[in-house]
Amino acid sequence: MVILVEQEYDHVDLDAARTALVVAGATVHIVGPIQGHVYRSRDGQQVAAEFAASALRAKDVDAVVIPGGFAADRIRLRHAMVDLVRDAVDAGKPVAAIDHGPSVLINAKALAGRMITCWPSIAVDAKNAGARYVDRPVVEDGCVITSRKSDDLPFFTEAIIRQLLARVV
Repeated sequence: MVILVEQEYDHVDLDAARTALVVAGATVHIVGPIQGHVYRSRDGQQVAAEFAASALRAKDVDAVVIPGGFAADRIRLRHAMVDLVRDAVDAGKPVAAIDHGPSVLINAKALAGRMITCWPSIAVDAKNAGARYVDRPVVEDGCVITSRKSDDLPFFTEAIIRQLLARVV
């Protein structure tokens, strides 16, 4: 499974998701626009991309996680990253986005008819993309998992793990 990264990602979201998924037995890779490039979080943490998004296809991944922070605004402008997200949703693979992360789902045209939650400032954008916004800690609509903020991480990671386990059984 992969966690997407770009400059100004939310390191709490990335670290909590990666830790919970590794503890649950998942192999987690960090994917950015450029393989080997080091990306900085909003508060100065750093992580290197193990793979470039352009080198991956949906068939190569079990799930995609989009952390929050300002990185989502950068990710949504990266065609390879948006294509990976769109293709993963189309393939029915779990795609989980927290905070501003659902803005990537908007650019991937993956929200029409779906119920989601997100950071309040992008709720109107999600509605304009055809989503039904609700204010809940986590929403699962098919393979798409969304959460509002870092406080919701326990619910968010639990939903990802549940969907991954359901695919194994």
